[in-house]
Amino acid sequence: MDQSQLLSLFNAAELQAFMAGFPVLMAHVGVTVVMLMLGATLYAILTPWKEISLIRNGNSAAAVAFGGVLAGLAIPLAASLSASNSTIEIIIWGLATVIVQLLAFRMTDMVLAGLPDRIRDGEISAAVLLVAAKLSVALILAAAVTV
Repeated sequence: MDQSQLLSLFNAAELQAFMAGFPVLMAHVGVTVVMLMLGATLYAILTPWKEISLIRNGNSAAAVAFGGVLAGLAIPLAASLSASNSTIEIIIWGLATVIVQLLAFRMTDMVLAGLPDRIRDGEISAAVLLVAAKLSVALILAAAVTV
């Protein structure tokens, strides 16, 4: 590749679009990941059972349940990222989905009473049911965000 071909490559519209868009992409992803971490932290603080401690002690059911929390938060956040046009809009819709999802998680935990105790005791079947319920709510919320 000679110098003129190399220069034409760097002047290509696609490369210029990439160079203009990549920082925006990183900002949008960064904001969304921060909201995911914020939501997961809030969930861990608000739950009466301490899943992180249980996970550190080798409780597989707690790890499955908390993995469901992460996925359940990420799905509507991804939908709000997809449906938004600016960083501010991502923050507004992202925070809304995190708040609604945390409320939905609490309601799910209340409806499926007894499952947290079973998860604390290491019952994987209880964790899988709880994850399925939380992911179901996450998918519905994600669909609602994109309307």
